[in-house]
Amino acid sequence: MLRVDYLAVAGLPPVSFEVAPHECLAVEGPSGAGKTRLLRAIADLDAADGFVYLDGEERREVPAPEWRRRVRYASAEPAWWAPRVREHFPAAAKLERLVLSVGLEPKLLDRPISELSTGERQRLGLVRAVADEPRVLLLDEPTSALDAQATALAEELIRFQILAGRMVVLVSHNSGQVVRLAHTRLLLPGNGKAAVVERVAA
Repeated sequence: MLRVDYLAVAGLPPVSFEVAPHECLAVEGPSGAGKTRLLRAIADLDAADGFVYLDGEERREVPAPEWRRRVRYASAEPAWWAPRVREHFPAAAKLERLVLSVGLEPKLLDRPISELSTGERQRLGLVRAVADEPRVLLLDEPTSALDAQATALAEELIRFQILAGRMVVLVSHNSGQVVRLAHTRLLLPGNGKAAVVERVAA
């Protein structure tokens, strides 16, 4: 279980919610409402008061690298720190299968990052996020640069993560995507108003 208790992200009233295994919570709100800041705070990438628990352990009780391995933040434009794609991935027998699952050829793993399109980088960023099977996925606009076909493949990979028992927190401006993937939604109204948690109507 991922439990967020009174997490005080800069510019937001304290936020509380829970996400169980096999569930996806969508975070929605206008631009500037604090969606990305919230995900980064849960991942312990940015300082924030309040509490975040994963399976009963609070984030400050776990070494930061281990917390971020279990609670994985994936931005819309992933960071790359080495020249070639493969250098960013753990050695895993299933890596090529994951790359194929999002509609890419495994040979891209041996290409320079500089030669990839924005959409290719975004899909590879999603693969990198799931490759070592974190407990929680914090996905920030994971399909914003993708066409309809690539989006469908990425959503299928996310859906598989949910079915496999992972907890997903998804930021998306795509209302159809929220309906397809999420069980609950966290609405961040902005303007200092309190967040609201509600079920997603199928």
